[in-house]
Amino acid sequence: MRRMEGKVALVTGAAGGIGRATALRLASEGASLYLVDLADEALAETVALAEKEGAQVVGARCDVSDEADVKKNVASCVERFGKLDALCNVAGILLLDHFPDISVERFRRVLEVNLVGPFMLTQAALPHLLETKGSIVNVSSTSALAGMPYGAAYGTSKGGVSAFTRTIAVEFGKHGVRCNAVNPGSILTAMAGPDVVPKDADYKLIMRAQPLDEPRPPEVVAAVIAMLVSEDGVHINGEEIRVDGGTLA
Repeated sequence: MRRMEGKVALVTGAAGGIGRATALRLASEGASLYLVDLADEALAETVALAEKEGAQVVGARCDVSDEADVKKNVASCVERFGKLDALCNVAGILLLDHFPDISVERFRRVLEVNLVGPFMLTQAALPHLLETKGSIVNVSSTSALAGMPYGAAYGTSKGGVSAFTRTIAVEFGKHGVRCNAVNPGSILTAMAGPDVVPKDADYKLIMRAQPLDEPRPPEVVAAVIAMLVSEDGVHINGEEIRVDGGTLA
């Protein structure tokens, strides 16, 4: 299945987890890729793996919370490939802590990466996506849809991503640009390892967010993202799709 043949996609957070899985899925479907992250060595691994799928790939360092860096990389993507068909805003950071212990500085940092980053990337990419009638997929979270213990910063940022997604979908849908979100839950990535749980956490609260079957690898999220940016998702706009094994069903 080569649904992305001739298409160009920019994927953030491509060094690992959902970002890497998305890059490799799109590569296998024929896309040319511009991949960004701050983890240079891991990003280089993703680039090599995507090239093995036969894709044309550029890997570049980018801090998604830095406006100049964002604009530079979007411009470089279009300069290299001549256009942009899909923007996948995957990069994010997770902070779980007892609410009274979250500093304003850490709270702001989570919002800068998880919410302001997609805002700036979308703003920079939009003129090019309007030309191609392209697609945007933002990675939100089940924490945007239900209370997540110790996730005041993370859940707030992802709730913003969900609202932002709907706004862009409504404002630009009539111009041919689609914007959707995926809401992963119980996905096996390094970011969601046991070491992120705060000290003295109440595990009865944490166990509320468990899938009906079992946690799954990031490839299950990448499959949904690939569908949304392809023509198979042509009539899906302003939607949030849970990929959580029925946790919030």
